[in-house]
Amino acid sequence: MRLTLHTDYSLRVLIQVGLREGELTTISDIAESFDISKHHLMKVVNDLSQKGYLDTVRGRNGGIRLTRKPRDINIGDVVRDTEDRLDVIECLGQAGYCRIERACVLRSVLRDATDAFLGVLEEHTLADLIRPQKALSLLLFDEHAPARAM
Repeated sequence: MRLTLHTDYSLRVLIQVGLREGELTTISDIAESFDISKHHLMKVVNDLSQKGYLDTVRGRNGGIRLTRKPRDINIGDVVRDTEDRLDVIECLGQAGYCRIERACVLRSVLRDATDAFLGVLEEHTLADLIRPQKALSLLLFDEHAPARAM
């Protein structure tokens, strides 16, 4: 399964904001850390805010922060909330009926594989992703370290 850039960026935003432990973080800080377009990140942050993951504070000293503790943000839920489609293949039939029976079997097997993939993600929270906090903080916030994508 291949996740979209939107989901990738959403997870990166949550990780960096989660590392700040309630302090406000700016989109510019995140964009610089991951070398991602601020314009694209604005869309991601807006989406995460609308879905209840982020609180946004406007104004000169504004920024973003998590709406709940990292241990309460399930990674499987984030992926489900940020991916438009999780189907690996589309149904080949019309009105819900497949013209080729074997394609339905394949679709069922691939749906089971997708469910297993999401099941593994559901076993983890944002807290699990930011556990190596010191190492991540050095990579993300050390002004002397080069920006690196995760």
